Amino acid sequence: MENIQEFKQYLQISRKAVILTHFKPDADALGSSLGLARYLKQKGHTVTVITPSDYPDFISWMPGNSDVFIFTKDKSEKAEALINQANLIFCLDFSSLNRINDLGEMIRKSPAKKVLIDHHLEPEKFADFEQWDDTAASTAELVFKLIVDLGDEALVDGETANCLYAGLMTDTGSFRHSNTSHQVFQIAAALVARGANPYKVSKLIYDTNTIERLRLMGYVLSEKLQVLPEYRTAYMVLSAEELKRFGSQTGDTEGLVNYGLSIKGIKLSVMISDRKDSIKLSLRSLGDFSVNEMARSHFGGGGHRNAAGGQTSLTLEETLKKFLTVLPLYKDQLQND
Repeated sequence: MENIQEFKQYLQISRKAVILTHFKPDADALGSSLGLARYLKQKGHTVTVITPSDYPDFISWMPGNSDVFIFTKDKSEKAEALINQANLIFCLDFSSLNRINDLGEMIRKSPAKKVLIDHHLEPEKFADFEQWDDTAASTAELVFKLIVDLGDEALVDGETANCLYAGLMTDTGSFRHSNTSHQVFQIAAALVARGANPYKVSKLIYDTNTIERLRLMGYVLSEKLQVLPEYRTAYMVLSAEELKRFGSQTGDTEGLVNYGLSIKGIKLSVMISDRKDSIKLSLRSLGDFSVNEMARSHFGGGGHRNAAGGQTSLTLEETLKKFLTVLPLYKDQLQND
């Protein structure tokens, strides 16, 4: 953070803070939010974490989860009141206010000081303070660095460390993705030294499945996985009816798109699913192929070079047709090693 001393001075007085993260939060979004919230409370601030939607049950174990305010249309007045009362607003793990839907305009209008903590590409310029680095592996990493830079590493206890470790672990694919640097291992080690429990966090996130989720995974891999060798691409399409058949809950499809990349020779993997309000796309790639560019240019989304998301207001069939029409535009890039 460039103006770290000004920010540190601002935190000397007790503030009413709100922390927001993106729609359908993942472990990094929720972990960084709850980790930061716990730190700020220890500093004497009043803190509320607001999410624009629900999130997977396998991250609901995080300390502070029971106090999260989950935004819904019928709670909009309460959310607006919390935001209007705040004099400090943190925006975590998203680069544009559009990523928090109806909450975005509330934040834009608020006179409160705003802090962006994020690692996604092309951030919107709306914040007074920015802890932004697109080379960082996770937002949790940036939260930890900020706490250290503020001279408060000693305030990171075991519960805070577990939240931040969860974000770091998942956004690096359990330290397997190309964003896993030596700095990532240094921060992971520091979090473990502060009390993070790698076994516990990994078990709770990766090995706590419902039977319905496992059956959905089996169905997708057996029946829905399609491969286009000429484009080095794998894709999966799930209808609302199929998701309902397997009793799909928020987070049940998370990680399925990565299986496509495990196929030898595949460079791009895409999951397209019907979420009723819109059609969602989850895109993953290997090497220098930018799914961020593809998502931004054609599917109203974005993210990272190798991990991005998008959406359309088309039907499921129309979205698939559009994807298959767009794919030839990237054929040369996909064929390059």
